[in-house]
Amino acid sequence: MRIASVQPRYNLLFRMIEEELVPLCLDEGVGLMTYNPLAGGMLTGRYRPGADVEKGTRFALQGISKAGEMYQERYWQDATFEVIEEYRNWCQERGLDMATTAVRWVIQQPGITSAIIGASRPEQLDASLKAVQADPLSEQELQWLNHLWFALPRRKGER
Repeated sequence: MRIASVQPRYNLLFRMIEEELVPLCLDEGVGLMTYNPLAGGMLTGRYRPGADVEKGTRFALQGISKAGEMYQERYWQDATFEVIEEYRNWCQERGLDMATTAVRWVIQQPGITSAIIGASRPEQLDASLKAVQADPLSEQELQWLNHLWFALPRRKGER
């Protein structure tokens, strides 16, 4: 049986799939249906440094899965908040919506078939869905956005 698609995590703050998985999928004709394009909401600008984790968000999920702990470990870091603040300012200077731009970046990347939007409320869909009709990001914009990932410190095993 042939693999038709894979579903990796992928966003401006987590790009580990680019080195091996994306080239493999491109070579083999495997679809890349990525999830987490907004990094649990971090790329919407909703969360601020020093703030407590809000109840009812992905970062507060508890229970057997301990998803909230996982999201906090992934993204609730000082370095991430610094990069997000830089991203927020960059978007504001250009009149761009943070969520729309983050999703637009994902769907514009080579090999990406689709971005799975994890909205928990209908109103959260608006900005994400606008990414489909938004103008493509320019080469200059893409280059600037690249630096967000490279500005983050790497944990063991990350490149």
